[in-house]
This record gives sequence, structure tokens and C-alpha cells, in this order.
Amino acid sequence: MTKPPLLRESIQPRLDGIMKDLETLRTLAERGASEFERKEETFALAQHHLRLALEGVFHIASHILSRLNGGRAREYRELAVKLGEHDIVPRDFAETVLVKMAGYRNRLTHLYAAITPSELHAILTNRLLDIEQFLGYVKNVVEHPQQFGLTIE
Repeated sequence: MTKPPLLRESIQPRLDGIMKDLETLRTLAERGASEFERKEETFALAQHHLRLALEGVFHIASHILSRLNGGRAREYRELAVKLGEHDIVPRDFAETVLVKMAGYRNRLTHLYAAITPSELHAILTNRLLDIEQFLGYVKNVVEHPQQFGLTIE
């Protein structure tokens, strides 16, 4: 059975969107932790853009894995682990960084009221490079799909 190709039209807009979200998040992080405490709109905007970026990460993950035998997953954490199992990303990155991203995406979506301004600011200050690293792995798949047993249109 032939695997369906990766679709640039599905991946590229999300890559672009994640990059825009990261740019916004960096700008918000520069405002400092005290502004996250004082201004609800800054905090809310940061939550929104981080959630969008993480949704994009896992949408791309789902798209790639859906083209691989045994790649389908039902939960975000499972998507993260399977990316490592299929060598789309290094296993260690999948099992530590991406699994944490999956958990935080769920927290942003379902437990958003428990997120503190200082916690969110710390993530924006210290963890955005994790998302960039993921984007680098995706760009490698898009540029060299044959190395992963894939094709792209």
C-alpha cells in the first residue's frame, strides 16, 4: 500500500503561523514578568499565542505521522512519543521536550485558570527555543522526505 504524500499546503501555513506566534511571544516576554502580573491582557495574549503555537506543533506532528505505518495517535502525548519512535525527532527530544509541550498544551486548553503569570513568563523566557528546535526537525522532513520513507507534494 502506497503512503499518501506529505502536503506542503498543510504544513507550510502552520510553520509560518508558529513563527509568527513565536515572534509575538518573544515581544511579550520582553515586557517582563511584572507586566504579566499587572496586565491581564498581556497574560491572556501570551496564553493565546502559546496555545496556537503548540496546536500548530501537534497538527504538524499528526500530519506527518498519519503518513507513516503505525503513526496514528489519539492523544498529544502519544503524538510526541511516536515522532521519536519514527525518528522524525530524536527520541530523547520526543520523550522529554515534546511530551512536556503536549502536557502544557492540555494545561493551556483545559486548566488555563491554574496558570500563573510568572509561570507563563518563565516558559516564554526559557522554552521557546524548544519550539524552534521542533521546527528545524520538521523542515528537515519537508526538505528530505525520502530519508523518512515519505514523499511530499
